[in-house]
Amino acid sequence: MKKKYKPYVSLAIVIGVLILINLIAANFYKRFDLTENDRYTLSEASKEILLNVNETIVVNVFLKGEFPSEFKRLQNETRYLLEEYEAFNPNIKFNFINPLEENRDAQEIATDFYNAGMTPENLNITENGKVTESLLFPWAVAHFQDRRVKIHLLKKKIGDSNEDIVNSSVQQLEYAFSDGFNKLINQRSKKVAIMRGNGELADAYIADFVKSIRDYYYIAPFTLDSVAANPQKTLQQLNDYDLIVEAKPTEAYTEQEKLVLDQYTMNGGKSLWLLENVKAEKDSLFTNEENKLLAFYNDLNLTDFFFQYGARVNPEIVNDVYSAPIVLARGSGENTQFNPYPWFYEPMATSTNNHPIVNNIEAVKFNFANPIDTLKNNIQKTILLQSSKFSKLEGVPTQISLQELIQEKPDRSTYTAGAQNLAVLLEGEFTSVYKNRIQPFQVNNYKETSAENKILLVSDGDVIKNSTRNGQPQALGYDPMTATTYGNKEFLVNAVNYLLDDKGLLKIRSKEIKLAFLNTNRVAAERLQWQLVNIALPLVILGVFGFIFTWYRKKKYIK
Repeated sequence: MKKKYKPYVSLAIVIGVLILINLIAANFYKRFDLTENDRYTLSEASKEILLNVNETIVVNVFLKGEFPSEFKRLQNETRYLLEEYEAFNPNIKFNFINPLEENRDAQEIATDFYNAGMTPENLNITENGKVTESLLFPWAVAHFQDRRVKIHLLKKKIGDSNEDIVNSSVQQLEYAFSDGFNKLINQRSKKVAIMRGNGELADAYIADFVKSIRDYYYIAPFTLDSVAANPQKTLQQLNDYDLIVEAKPTEAYTEQEKLVLDQYTMNGGKSLWLLENVKAEKDSLFTNEENKLLAFYNDLNLTDFFFQYGARVNPEIVNDVYSAPIVLARGSGENTQFNPYPWFYEPMATSTNNHPIVNNIEAVKFNFANPIDTLKNNIQKTILLQSSKFSKLEGVPTQISLQELIQEKPDRSTYTAGAQNLAVLLEGEFTSVYKNRIQPFQVNNYKETSAENKILLVSDGDVIKNSTRNGQPQALGYDPMTATTYGNKEFLVNAVNYLLDDKGLLKIRSKEIKLAFLNTNRVAAERLQWQLVNIALPLVILGVFGFIFTWYRKKKYIK
């Protein structure tokens, strides 16, 4: 009897084990990330955001269709990442959509995307030794309740190959989606003051910057004009803001205004300063027949202010070989030609480290920038942006001639100043500028030191300045004459987010991901060789096996 029932017992045990495994799997779900750089493991900041998603978020991704091999990786990596989001929180739903599936003209669809604020990409693709153009829509749109947010999925840098573009894009995917979800579900709470009263840039020239941070924070103008009449009340009102933005002030600050700003810092207020100590405007080159301008020192009365905090903006101009071009018109009427010329007063500053503010962003364009010195004190200084090592400094006053610059080649032997600091992050416990000094007015609850705080100093106000066309603001960082987009907007948005971030979202940007790609040139060169290996070699092996098998059978069975 025991033998009779033994098979049934074994079968019952197997079935019971399978049922137990399924029950465990259903109640204790776990995914394993076996990649070297954990690229499918969500960061704690992303998980914190997802925990607050209590209603469905639908993500439409416009990356469906036939893509070249490199961008197929971007498509797949995007899908894998969204699957991780969905696995962590089932309220995340996503669809992949092919914009070109409809029987419409591709250019018409591209125009619709552009008008919606989602610029398509025309990419040159090299496959099998041939170069072709491919139209890509690297965007996603996330919907939550009655709100939506656009998510850009492609990261480009000047001079990057397609493989570099895809790698940078994949590296920033988690930040792009988590940042988008954060905008959708988290209500704005922090307040940003756009400072007025000291000759700052007009609203039209900072419109795109304001528009870019409006999804994160409350934005309002704040004037220091009332300081003269009631400085204490002005300080109390300013303390209601979490961050101040000084966008290219041109008028000197009074001691009362400086004390208000100093005590704002002592009370924990963050600040983003974009200023310059040299008066020089590129537009002035085109307002006179000689095409000349005079650059001169513009004292803002802030030297002691930043000296106390650990930095100094010097009244000099950075001249950099690695710079953005200037486009000039030649001829007239139908014979007009627009040609680019070197313009060494617009350095294309790059990141010096992998700090979240500057990690994996395009070069930032400056205009008549000043060098920043860092001073020894207890404040931590992080150099975010620098000019190239082929830089030189020009003192002021000095006359700058457009004709001389475009007609003469630069003398490389004079570019010996090395890389110059153009953006410096100050972090730590700041000491008041007016410690052991006579105060211009009596401050209630005066503080000599601050708690842990942050200040970002940028030595050019034009970094935040967008161009205008027919009175309408254009995209910050975009140069329509060269069709080049610089990293100005991303740098400033990252800066504001870092200064005010309490979720650590920007830390995701430091995540390093390296994808392995095929060498396309080698593939093209060795294509025939590997086709022969893949087709002919299996046939040869099969033939040899057949011969050996036939010989063996004959030897064994034929006597």
